[in-house]
Amino acid sequence: MIRESYAEAAGRRVRYLDAGAGWPLILLHAFPLNADMWRPQLDRVPGGWRFVAPDLRGFGPAASAPTATPTLEQMATDVTALMDELAIDRAVAGGLSMGGYLSMALVRVAPERVTALVLANTRAQPDTPEGRQGRDTMIDLVRRSGPSAVADQMIPKLLGETSQRARPHLPPMLRRMIELNSPEGIAAALHAMKARPDSTPVLSRFGAPALVIAGEEDTLIPVGDSEAMHGLMPRSHLVVLPTAGHVSNLEVPDDFSEALGNFLNSNI
Repeated sequence: MIRESYAEAAGRRVRYLDAGAGWPLILLHAFPLNADMWRPQLDRVPGGWRFVAPDLRGFGPAASAPTATPTLEQMATDVTALMDELAIDRAVAGGLSMGGYLSMALVRVAPERVTALVLANTRAQPDTPEGRQGRDTMIDLVRRSGPSAVADQMIPKLLGETSQRARPHLPPMLRRMIELNSPEGIAAALHAMKARPDSTPVLSRFGAPALVIAGEEDTLIPVGDSEAMHGLMPRSHLVVLPTAGHVSNLEVPDDFSEALGNFLNSNI
């Protein structure tokens, strides 16, 4: 059963979803979605595990506008504050896309609290100049036209070719999540991602188990970027999911959950 709760952490009210009981996995959501994207995985938590999925600053149905533009490191501190509030000393850190960037930031700011990594549809490198320009364009868009305009642009990029053709339930699901978020939260996250550092050195030093998941049809994060991350970490495992695009956990939820469960039960 999925539980929806609220906690006071880092000076703000945080909504989070959790399910199961046992060693914790913190699941960090993609841009521009929220914790609800993890419901398929929360519905099938392996025995002996607890999955916790928080909304990040400015995201989710209880979103309030951030009071300042955070860095990814400051957002990672939000995560450790929530862990403190939930009496979680150490956990597996997992994230998809922006959630992956944040998982790597968590290793930078609190490496002693991360026992393993799950990095899905994400990359270690910082944005290219063209990527940063694209972030600025979207910041202008959300300030001018709101989250619905971001949904118009992002949904075709988030879904792989198979999902766009054969999974008609996904676009309205993604739109609902995107439109719940605050424009300020979306803009702040874009600023944080644009300014993120290179995480290649962090992963090169990471000696704990890691799972890297890629979508075969992901046009935002090519499989080659996932293979490069996998090659950096000596104890990593790479899974490429067929017929999945950028939001692979929603596009092929059973395959994603199976890969996640196999990794957790075999390596942690």
